[in-house]
Amino acid sequence: RQHLNYTVEHGFPHQPSALGFSPSLQLLAIGTRSGAIKLYGAPGVEFMGLHEENAAVTQVHFLPHQQRVNKVQTAALYRFLYMWLSDLLLPPVVLASAPPSVTRVTAVLAHSSGELLLLGTEGGHVFVVEVPGFRELEERNISLDQVSSSVPDDYIGRRNLEHVEALQENPVNPNQVVIGYGRGLMVIWDLETQRAVQHIPATQQLESVWWTEDGSHILSSHSDGSYCRWSVGGEDSKDEEEKSDIPYGHFPCKAISKIVQLPTANGPPFLVFSGGMPRASYGDRHCISVIHSKTHVALDFTSRIIDFFVIRDGPHALVVLVEEELVVIDLQTEGWPVIQTPYLVPLHSSAITCSHHVSSIPLKLWERVIATFISLLPFSVSLQPWPITGGQNLAPDPPQRDLLLTGHEDGTVRFWDASGVCLYPMYKLSTAGVFHTDTDPNDNMNQGTEGEWPPFRKVGCFDPYSDDPRLGIQKIHLCKYSGYLIVAGTAGQILVLELNDEEAEQTVEAKVVDLLQGQEGFRWKGHTRLDVREEPVLFPPGFQPFALVQCQPPAVVTALTLHSEWKLVAFGTSHGFGLYDYQQKNNVFVKCTLNPSDQLAMEGPLSRVKSIKKSLRQSFRRIRRSRVSLRKHHVNNAAKLQEANARLEAELAEMELAPVQRKIEARSSDDSFTGLVRTLYFADTFLSDSSHNTPSLWAGTNGGSVFAYMLRLPPVEHRTDEPITAHPAKEIQLMHRAPVVGIVVLDGHGAPLPEPLEVAHDLSRSPDMQGSHHLLVVSEEQFKVFTLPKVSAKMKLKLTAIDGSRVRRVGVAWFGSSRSEDYGESGLVVLTNQGDVHVVSLPSVKMQVQYPCIRREDVSGIASCVFTKHGQGFYLISPSEFERFSLSTRCLVEPRCLVELPAHSASPTQHRPQPDGATSAHSGTSGDPEVTRSRSDVSITHFSRSRCWQQYFSFSFRYEVVLDEHAGLVIQYSGLIPAFILYYVH
Repeated sequence: RQHLNYTVEHGFPHQPSALGFSPSLQLLAIGTRSGAIKLYGAPGVEFMGLHEENAAVTQVHFLPHQQRVNKVQTAALYRFLYMWLSDLLLPPVVLASAPPSVTRVTAVLAHSSGELLLLGTEGGHVFVVEVPGFRELEERNISLDQVSSSVPDDYIGRRNLEHVEALQENPVNPNQVVIGYGRGLMVIWDLETQRAVQHIPATQQLESVWWTEDGSHILSSHSDGSYCRWSVGGEDSKDEEEKSDIPYGHFPCKAISKIVQLPTANGPPFLVFSGGMPRASYGDRHCISVIHSKTHVALDFTSRIIDFFVIRDGPHALVVLVEEELVVIDLQTEGWPVIQTPYLVPLHSSAITCSHHVSSIPLKLWERVIATFISLLPFSVSLQPWPITGGQNLAPDPPQRDLLLTGHEDGTVRFWDASGVCLYPMYKLSTAGVFHTDTDPNDNMNQGTEGEWPPFRKVGCFDPYSDDPRLGIQKIHLCKYSGYLIVAGTAGQILVLELNDEEAEQTVEAKVVDLLQGQEGFRWKGHTRLDVREEPVLFPPGFQPFALVQCQPPAVVTALTLHSEWKLVAFGTSHGFGLYDYQQKNNVFVKCTLNPSDQLAMEGPLSRVKSIKKSLRQSFRRIRRSRVSLRKHHVNNAAKLQEANARLEAELAEMELAPVQRKIEARSSDDSFTGLVRTLYFADTFLSDSSHNTPSLWAGTNGGSVFAYMLRLPPVEHRTDEPITAHPAKEIQLMHRAPVVGIVVLDGHGAPLPEPLEVAHDLSRSPDMQGSHHLLVVSEEQFKVFTLPKVSAKMKLKLTAIDGSRVRRVGVAWFGSSRSEDYGESGLVVLTNQGDVHVVSLPSVKMQVQYPCIRREDVSGIASCVFTKHGQGFYLISPSEFERFSLSTRCLVEPRCLVELPAHSASPTQHRPQPDGATSAHSGTSGDPEVTRSRSDVSITHFSRSRCWQQYFSFSFRYEVVLDEHAGLVIQYSGLIPAFILYYVH
């Protein structure tokens, strides 16, 4: 029932560095600085490969008529060109026995014949490589000496040609290619006769070239912000005079790094180029200009442009890869609106601060959220379908509807459809409108001023800047049955929201809750609370706030839970916790947990933010003081350092650490943040006696304390009139004072209590109230079970006695059997500070399995992990990507897709696609490679007759692929995690 699978990566690739597109396969390829290649087609069609070396991918090219992707890597791989075949790596080709400074690849041209690959280098040479043999054709190489000998002496005498900057093929004559050199010279070379047929002696430094579709002209862009149009003539006709056009002159401009011209069926062509902005005024803008007839727009992006291309099949679309997102512009619709992306959405458009997953969303709530999303779509979004359509999605429809909610630094909450492979945006909620911030509501950055030059238009949604860091979302809780949403922030604000299909204008009144309860001697040194708008605010359709709780002091909300059946919200900070009745909009009670000696709890996370001027002044003063006193204190410091080292060595010797078990010592009650509330939990259980169950609230703190309050709710008919009362019932103090990270109440059958309203909607059986209930308290060091109502210890599992790790995340999951639809078990899913995931059985509290899941050094990944109710999990592998994993063999969300080659590129003899788990005839040959699994990497050994080498890949998909028999490929599936074996035939 349990097995760890890394299933899919959601979000935008971290640090992209290269972009490629295959018009025939309709596949998009993105390379990253870490050596990853990611391929995307139609929604649900995804492939990924990761190279062993941490070398950046600088270029990605699809070979025509081949199912291959070329990848050029920098760092130590200057002279190697790697070819990926079906996400597998073929052996590198060594260009020449020359220094890396000469043979570093700077330009790549995949010839339209599918048989040649031209590689321009830093030394000015052009190497010709045979495909698919991937062998250098030395006799066809174009050396710098050959080109120099044909160039007029007056041009060569003036300048060195430098590196090959660009390679382009003549669209109407495949035997001709243009070679563009860094200093500006362009040479049209005939591959058949192996000689130059025309020279284009540009004088400005070259950036890119583009051969027009009819083959009559060549466009060149240059470093001074200009571009030129050159006529392509016959045999070395008279050199054409250079005629340049500077779109944004006459002042000095930045380079035009890439230029593309595309014809249209009727009318003038599209001219698209990146860069060219005036240096002094707009040198910091990242722009792509689109010119068509009298329409001229400078698309202004919020991050650096990596590359772009234009899709011509079907409606024209401009696809732009920038450093933080992928933007697709519809060039067919008037106004050139943006096409909504079904994947590669920038999750980090504002930095992610928290996550919350909700499984099995009811259809009614799902449809209401979708309707709200559609109604709020701006007019700047295109209605055209997604233009990248390669491959087929073979995955079945998701069995349930899941939501992933992410809280962000700018005070927004984003809803994502997490049911399938594509993490699709569904709805965006902003909480900033409730408060007074520095945002100007009339400041619309998406609209340019009439008559402005350049004609800027903001595109993309990446916006890393926050108007006020206090708006940051820290905790989220959504009740899928009632539609209530609770959002808590950095400045102690808790918003209660309800889904409304119509816009509404209303005032949100703040209920201030003093968590210190008037205790003297405490002074808050942190940030102030947010100012609530007193005037009515017009809220758009969607989740609208109707109640606000403001904690005082305004510290970060560290725990939050909702019981929509009782209409109660519990919240906690580093100073205490409280209970709020959002039906009557009254506070029920407050409990202060602050330790009198804990002064750090009186400083907020933003209290140490100082002005730049003050910080600079203090830094310079410290530098001056350190220079004056350096000689004076040098001898004393050395003596103190030796004394400290000796004392540290003595302390370490006394600790006597065992190789596996860590020595546990009781924490002092004077430790910082002991009163910080880590977890809150509602339960209908037995507190006073074993015959009467009552509603209760449980709270666990950082100091190992557990507080239980008995709640008395009035009858339904008097719910709006009579107040709710709460009385202290139990208090537990763990011996070692380890932080309490989870609380669960088990019913008479040993099953966790159902969620609020779950039984009322017939989605869960009623809890057993006949047998005795048990309380499970999960601390960082152990799992301890207590009997109720006596609260006496029954059993425990000490995690620190097993591997010395500490619990960081805990959740209850249902593991359904993959063989029987009707059978399943509840278990406790635990993530430790070592990055290991444990599954603990309930109610026996026994360790079942353990998997290494996240690297122990990945602190942010461990902190961001969130578990689902069905044994899956998400964690951030970068600021913009979620890694999705599953511990259940029954609940798997992974890409299952098929990519078929076009008919003209298929081999005469072709292997049929193998079904999952099938093996090929080669699988029984001697010397089968060993395939192992280590964390998220699959180790694959490649064998050949003469030599062998090893590469590592990360695969997170299962798919079928049509293969070329002569490539010598065998794909073998191993269980749920595919293992790939490659035999390369020399």
